[in-house]
Amino acid sequence: MTTINRLSTFDPDFTERLEALLAFEATQDASIEAAVSEILLAVQTRGDAALLEYTRRFDQLEASSVDELALGADVLRAAFENLPQAQRSALEAAGARIRAYHEKQSVSSWSFTEEDGTTLGQKITPLDRVGVYVPGGKAAYPSTVLMNTIPAKVAGVGEVVMVVPTPGGRRNDLVLAAAYIAGVDRVFTVGGAQAVAALAFGTQSVPRVDKIVGPGNAYVAAAKRKVFGVVGIDMVAGPSEILVICDGATDPDWIAMDLFSQAEHDEMAQAILLSPDAAFLDRVAGSIDRQLPHMPRRGVIEVSLADRGALIKVADLEQACEIANRIAPEHLELSVEDPESLLDRIRHAGAVFLGRYTSESLGDYCAGPNHVLPTARTARFSSPLGVYDFQKRTSVISVSRGGASTLGAIAAELAEGEGLAAHAEAARLRCQP
Repeated sequence: MTTINRLSTFDPDFTERLEALLAFEATQDASIEAAVSEILLAVQTRGDAALLEYTRRFDQLEASSVDELALGADVLRAAFENLPQAQRSALEAAGARIRAYHEKQSVSSWSFTEEDGTTLGQKITPLDRVGVYVPGGKAAYPSTVLMNTIPAKVAGVGEVVMVVPTPGGRRNDLVLAAAYIAGVDRVFTVGGAQAVAALAFGTQSVPRVDKIVGPGNAYVAAAKRKVFGVVGIDMVAGPSEILVICDGATDPDWIAMDLFSQAEHDEMAQAILLSPDAAFLDRVAGSIDRQLPHMPRRGVIEVSLADRGALIKVADLEQACEIANRIAPEHLELSVEDPESLLDRIRHAGAVFLGRYTSESLGDYCAGPNHVLPTARTARFSSPLGVYDFQKRTSVISVSRGGASTLGAIAAELAEGEGLAAHAEAARLRCQP
């Protein structure tokens, strides 16, 4: 029988057990931090030469120049054209849906003029250049390319530079085809902390970017933390999470598979089900036992469910929503008869999936909203990746002659209170009698 934690809000120690289950500390391994610091400094000071050395060392990829690691538009187009028709169609459909959704997020500059002629506003400007990190190696992540690149393009970013490791020179056509569809401008087959360093500091061949987005391993995450401030970053993501609220009427096999869909990411992923129906929780547990042996990533799922997964009995759906807000999950499924009635009760979640047919996996690939979501309870104060992450907002102020007198008096009074005489005088000088 598969081991998964069973909790009930009726238990006297429920709160303590839930907090223990949710506890996750993104510990920083000292050896990883030291290695990353060394890599960042080497690339910052020696540029292409260091990048080539680390690519040979970590990816066993020989190149005499970084130009040999760059892929042109013809390579991306060929990768797309070489795909089976079904894969081409799926990528195109997903890309179109993602683009259509993110176009709704576009905002324009605005301003308003006061009675005295003073004009105030906000100018919206896209970033000049963005770097997208795409994991490589054993797995392919074309969805990562689409989700990180398309919002940048919709925002009007001038140039999108993608980095992706290709160990031993093995390229993945799905990833390159996704880059073609998304409109990536430049691709370099480099990865790891050295790729992050190249994007952050620039080298003789890799252009310096303004922001770096995209997931990666512990070395990539450490590198992104360290270069933040030199460039912007999207987030340092924690393990994947799913929380399902179910009234007990959804097929238990569906719910079990939804829990698997996140648990299979890695052993630290979290999958939790809340339901007021104890018999339904039992049926889901039985479905887990029956389906798990057939899953290719069974070992990963088993550890995830045993260490951080849970089936939780709640008093009612209202209490389930209260717990969901406490957890602030990355993905929240409302698998109930009337999900809209619960939506207003949800304050903290990266993405909410309404109804029995809305599986979280659809959001990962093709529904349209971004799958780059806040984890580790940061949905309390963070949002999904979007067009707004690739734009800057600049305040615009134009004070009229009359407005200078009114505002000058206010500013001078406050500046004197702060002991800043030059501020006060600069404001006062513009006051008209």
